[in-house]
Amino acid sequence: MNHLSLIIKREYLTKIKNKSFIIMTFLSPLIMIALISVVAYLSQLNNDKKRTISILDESGLFSETFKNTGNTTYNYISNSTVREAKAFVKEKEQYGLLYISNGDLETVSKSVRFYSEDSPSLTIMSGLENKIERKLREEKLISNGLDIKQIENSRVNVSVAQESFEGQKSSKIDNILKLAFGGIAGYLLFMFIIIYGNMIMRSVIEEKTSRIIEVIISSVKPIQLMMGKIIGTSLAGVTQFAIWIILLGVLSTILSIVFNIDLMSVQTPQQEVVQQAMDNPVLQDEITLALQSFQNLPLANLIIAFLLFFIGGYLLYSSLYAAVGAAVDNETDTQQFMLPILMPLILAVYVGVFTVIDDPHGTVSTIFSFVPFTSPVVMLMRIPFGVPIWQQIVSLIILIGTFTSTVWFAAKIYRVGILMYGKKASYKELFKWLKY
Repeated sequence: MNHLSLIIKREYLTKIKNKSFIIMTFLSPLIMIALISVVAYLSQLNNDKKRTISILDESGLFSETFKNTGNTTYNYISNSTVREAKAFVKEKEQYGLLYISNGDLETVSKSVRFYSEDSPSLTIMSGLENKIERKLREEKLISNGLDIKQIENSRVNVSVAQESFEGQKSSKIDNILKLAFGGIAGYLLFMFIIIYGNMIMRSVIEEKTSRIIEVIISSVKPIQLMMGKIIGTSLAGVTQFAIWIILLGVLSTILSIVFNIDLMSVQTPQQEVVQQAMDNPVLQDEITLALQSFQNLPLANLIIAFLLFFIGGYLLYSSLYAAVGAAVDNETDTQQFMLPILMPLILAVYVGVFTVIDDPHGTVSTIFSFVPFTSPVVMLMRIPFGVPIWQQIVSLIILIGTFTSTVWFAAKIYRVGILMYGKKASYKELFKWLKY
């Protein structure tokens, strides 16, 4: 392995000096920040839009129902017909007219109309419907001789407290945090494999078609060359990710200080709903419990396991990508070999989403967390829920053993495939290469 460090250095420098790599490394954060800024700016414009809604209430039931908000003003119209009210709204270029006819409660509920020049916002319509429904429900209860205050007082909110047998408290939000960690970890691994695995495969194909490989393998073993490509490309990918994070931080700071654009403070109607929910004392207690649970998470175990499974899973799939690159002459021919590689990854994501969420310690979740082609994703999603250390170690040993075996098989395909030209490889051909 005396040439491995030279191969890694060569592969790393070749990647980071590539013009397309440099351009995308510095251009991607700019595009991302630009898109976020545009979305934030448009959302802010939409949120700053002032709306005036006129209300023609012939029933007289809703005189105190609609209250002005920061962006919506309600204007009550009286002693007017529907035609006159519509003409008034159009003349004043208001957002719309809410018409409520007179009659009993059933008639009122079926005759509410909203007139506007353009299609109204779903958020606005949902808010109007909720206010009208609540008021009509109260009126119906009163007409039936029921006391609304007694009904309100009779409501009981039940929140089942979660606690382990050792007395450690948790909450429903705690489970959401655990799922978020596992989901983000699995997603990062999935994207890293897809992006930089393809980069390794293309690198092998380029060197194979340019015949440079014939000179290189005269003094380097194929397994050394393959491992050098995998590690060198991985280091280039880590470098690119680090530059992206730094640039995103710098650009965000520049936008905040120079252009006075704070991407984190943009308010949308959805954020207002969330903020109202956050003011709920019950939810605040849940958040306090969730923060306590986050502090009680085995962060050291999570970080170490993430690094080990991330590296192991990436190296496992990278060796397969390198073998595919050696078996073909162009990217078009890689399609027949990509499905068997991607299927375990896709299966791991689906198992993690649909089984770990429901039962992280169930049979299906446990089995797939030991299968090496799915364990990097599934095990990372299970660990926040408390997986015994021995299971993590066993799963990691199986993953490393599978990676070692896969590298050996991939190297046998690699050493034959890199010198094959002009012939499309098939699964039958690959099986023959393994026996050489």
